[in-house]
Order: sequence, then structure tokens, then C-alpha cells
Amino acid sequence: MKLRHLMLASAAVVALTGTAQAENVLKWGANRDIGSLDPYSFGDSFTINVLNHVYEGLVRYDRDLKIEPALAESWEILDDQITWRFKLRQGVTFHNGNPFTAEDVVASLTRVSHETSPLKGNLPAYVSAAVVDDHTVDITLNGTYPLLLNDLTNIHIFDAEWLTENDALLPTDVGAGTEGYATYNANGTGPFIVESRQPDARTVFVANPDWWDEAQHNLDRIELTPVNSAATRVAALLSGEIDFTNDAPVQDLPRLEAAPEVEVLEGVDLRTVMIGFPFRETLTTGEPNPFRDKAVREALYQAIDLDLIQQKVMRGKSRTAGATVAPQIPGYVEELDVLPVHDPDAAKAILAEAGVPKGLEFEFNCLSDGLVNEEQFCQAIASMWSRIGLAPKLDVAPRAVQSPKRTNAKTDIYTLGWATLPLLDSYSPLLQIFHSKDGNAGVFNWGGWSYPELDALVDEAGQELDVEARLALQTQALQIVKDEVIMIPLHQQPMAWAVTQDVAEMPLFPDAKPRLWFARMGGES
Repeated sequence: MKLRHLMLASAAVVALTGTAQAENVLKWGANRDIGSLDPYSFGDSFTINVLNHVYEGLVRYDRDLKIEPALAESWEILDDQITWRFKLRQGVTFHNGNPFTAEDVVASLTRVSHETSPLKGNLPAYVSAAVVDDHTVDITLNGTYPLLLNDLTNIHIFDAEWLTENDALLPTDVGAGTEGYATYNANGTGPFIVESRQPDARTVFVANPDWWDEAQHNLDRIELTPVNSAATRVAALLSGEIDFTNDAPVQDLPRLEAAPEVEVLEGVDLRTVMIGFPFRETLTTGEPNPFRDKAVREALYQAIDLDLIQQKVMRGKSRTAGATVAPQIPGYVEELDVLPVHDPDAAKAILAEAGVPKGLEFEFNCLSDGLVNEEQFCQAIASMWSRIGLAPKLDVAPRAVQSPKRTNAKTDIYTLGWATLPLLDSYSPLLQIFHSKDGNAGVFNWGGWSYPELDALVDEAGQELDVEARLALQTQALQIVKDEVIMIPLHQQPMAWAVTQDVAEMPLFPDAKPRLWFARMGGES
């Protein structure tokens, strides 16, 4: 797509919807900006979720988080058991007017599975795609694989012609600093069109008048503004400067609940917050790495007062976790969800027995714009570790600064939140986090660990079509994760959204994903 065409398309939408005087404008104040307009640019749920308003997948989750057709109308597994045939929806157009065809699916899958793609791990079994006809495409896998549809819910489809014209066939990568045309421009098939973008300031979306689906929203325009300061977001809600935030600060919920013009929507996120360790030979200081020793990892776990974090830092709104996946996620069993005894004295003794020097320095990498109250719980944990004789150097910075450190092993201990998106299945963290780095596996294995027994269980689960047998394998793998203390689970974080009285409907989903194509303002449409 040529830029001129995008400008014309946007101008047409402005004229059609009257966005300069739009009646139903949703002003969305988020705690941070999206990383890019390219949904393949990083494995960041927030960016991918926002861009799902612009781009769509072959399938999607409905209101009940069940898979339903989207750009594909139907699918079947062919006789070889490794080829899936998708019949594509006809009459769909991209925002620039180009028709949606099988060529677009092939180009998109080739791009997202490229060796330099940060999201290649989201299609772990993918081998190739081939055009059968204009509205039929075959996807070939590396073996039997039960979760392809789950994978495809977040694989957004690009316009092949637009990618080619704009030299954008290769993926971009926020973590590596690799940019391209798709970083700052967008052209999807979804319910909203990108009208304008000022990174770190405002991104404006307008309703797509030619969307193939029947719109359930009544929005003319969405204005996404990053409001990093929690206090500023609260003030903006109370003054009406924003209508919606998907990150209402837990410490300010009583104040918001007391405000007659604001409604608070609460739940517990599926996202499990964890702490990861380096398994390499040395720390960033050059000193030998004691965290390779399971006993040392157990000591750090015992030193964390999880109840204190839940009550004081998370204001009693989080769910303390003993397992690395939430109870709603297939593969979870209650036996895994057991907490260690908080015992700093025992932790000290373990460190002494393991020969960990007092005052050991290491970097503790946290995000200032990541998880709920992340900076606060990182400070609390760093203090708890200091009390057992360690000297963590707390490194708190925005995601854009921290991501390259994490992906390039330039830090030591770090935080990670994982909601199992898009799979909504424990296979997601098992493959992407806990499996050894190997092709599409272990993409978020930043610590560099490797457990052959765990890998074998995950690999077998990835080919098992019987649901009960597959989940049993995944539970066994999660048991290894727990026994080896590969990561420390802290909690499932609280989910608190807030809207003003101008918003008539805002469905709250347990995967914490705003789906504004279901949102309605109080005005008529």
C-alpha cells in the first residue's frame, strides 16, 4: 500500500464518521504506550492486544474465550494429520482497499515465523503455508499438533502487496532496535483504522466503515494516550480527561469507587508474575553465578514474604501463587500450588552452606511500566534479600530500556509476567519459557536453563491430540519447573479497569485484553 492510499483511506473515514466532531469518542488512558504498530515486533501482550483492533487473525476468541471463525470461515485437518486447510472469508478488504486473499496469509505466516521474528515462538509447530486458491490456504506443521487454532488467534494477517511495496516483508524487533515501515504504519482488516500516531503521546483509531463483521460497538474514534503516572491517570479519570483505563492503580481503588462519576471493574488476571534466574556461569559482575544451585534459588524463595507483598504492596487484590500458571489454565493442578514457608533464617543458613559470599552483588532487573505495582514489589523483594546478606542492585527502567538487557543476557535476576496468551493453555509457558532454547522453543528462556526431561515432556505434549493425555504430560513438566525452582512464582496480579459514566458498556475479560469492538459509549449510534 502506498502512503498516499492510506491518507486517502483515512480521509474517507474522517469524512464518513465525522471524527473531527465524533459523537462517540473513547479516550483511553493506558499506563504505557504500545511498542510499535507492528504486532510482530515483540512478545508484548499489551501491544499485540491493542493492535488486534487493527489487525485480525484467521480465528479469534469470542466473549466466552472460545475459538470462533474470523478471517477464516472453516478449517479441517487433512488425511496426513499435519496439514490444516483453511477456507478464507470472501469479500474482506484491508484498510487501503486491497482484497484479502490466501497470498496475504502465506506472506504473514512467513514473516512471523522468520528466524529473526520475536514472535516465531508463537507458531512452534509451523513449517510452511501454501496457496490452494484465492480463498483456500494449507498450513503444514512439523507433526501432529493440537493447539494450532489457539496459536493463530494472535497471528495477525498483513496485506502481502502492502508489505512488498513498502519493503516490509521481514519482521521488525523492538528488543533488537530493528525498525521498518510497519513500525510506524498499519494496514489491517480489523474494526478500527489507525488515523495517526505520535509515539509516547497519542495514537488515534477511527471506526472502519467497511469492516466485514457486524459491529457491536458504537465507537467513532479511540484516542489511546499513555499516562505513565498512576496519580495522573486517576486525576484524568476523575476530571473526565480520559474515559477508560485498563490499569486503575490498586492503591487508588477506594477513591475511585467512591467517585459517583467512575465505575471500577475488578478481577484477578490470568497473568502469573514470576522471578527468573540466570543459569550461565557468571553474573554480570563477572563473579561465579551461585543461582545455578537449586538450593540457593530455594533460599531466595524462602526469603520472600509473599503474604506481606499480597497485603501491603498489592493491597490484598492479588492472588498469591505457588504454581507458575493460574488455576483456570489447563495443566494446572492444586498439588502444584503450594507455597514455601517464609523463613529468612533458614535462607541465611542455606546460603552459608552453599558458600555464597555475604554481600554478593547482582542486578535485579524490573520494569517501571510493566506489571501491576512492579517497582514497589521489586523494592520489597530486594529489601528482603538484603536481610539475608545479599546485595541486590535494583535496576528499574522502562520496557524499552530493559528488554534488550533481558534478551541479550545483560542482567541477572528479572521479573516476568505470563498470561499464557494467546494459547490460554499451560503449553504456552512450558514451550516459550521453560523449554531449552531450540528454534521456536525457549524464546523467553532468558536464563539459559536446560532440562532434557522437561523438554521431552513438552515435546511429547506438543504432538498429543488426546486432551487428557496432553494435559497430564504438561502437569508433569510443571512439576519439574516447581521442583527445580526454575522460576519463583509470586502472584496472579490484580486486574482493575475503570470507566467514567460516559461509557455504557465495557466487558471485562479474564485475559485482561480490552476488546473495544464490544464497548459502547452512552451516546446514540
